[in-house]
Amino acid sequence: MFAILSAGVAPAFALMSFFYLKDRYTEPLALILRVFILGALLVLPIMFIQYAFQTEWHESTLIESFFIVSLSEEFFKWFMFIYVIYHHTEFDAHYDGIVYAVAISLGFATVENILYLFVNGIQYAFTRAIFPVSSHALFGVLMGYYFGKAKMYDLNRRKNIFFAFLFPFLLHGTYNYILKITSVNWSLPLVPFMIILWMMCLQRMKSAAVKTQP
Repeated sequence: MFAILSAGVAPAFALMSFFYLKDRYTEPLALILRVFILGALLVLPIMFIQYAFQTEWHESTLIESFFIVSLSEEFFKWFMFIYVIYHHTEFDAHYDGIVYAVAISLGFATVENILYLFVNGIQYAFTRAIFPVSSHALFGVLMGYYFGKAKMYDLNRRKNIFFAFLFPFLLHGTYNYILKITSVNWSLPLVPFMIILWMMCLQRMKSAAVKTQP
């Protein structure tokens, strides 16, 4: 059990450290831990919602990928960010949005990862770290980037708040759809997808960090 818990938590710790240390003005660890835990608490209600809908729409790969899995997960993370972080006094710089959105996403991904490893075995720990856990973090980067734009700049505020949901939703759905339609050689299309996703997110992290400078 300890090995599975360690393997389930380690990727989130590594990724959170990476994104956190890129922040020029570090955020309170207590608040990051709080939103991480809130993200983790989303897993069970979202799993219940997904199970309820999958019994009705399990035959449609497109609907399951985008509207059952991606929509439910990204919407609740987006809503949690607005409810807990968006108006918080500590959210006072563009890059802060990335840190907090990644924390919410990794909280969710960590519990999901632990549950998966308990059911399927620790042998999947490395693959899970590289793909599902990392992808959740990167969807969080995009969400936080647009929340940061919305918070710091009045121009197109509502549009950026919408983009904070739209782009993670579309990319998460695409990720799911790739897995569903290429169950055998899934790594062939998914590796380029992840490389492009990392490049997109690193570029937005750099942009947000520059705009955070005094």
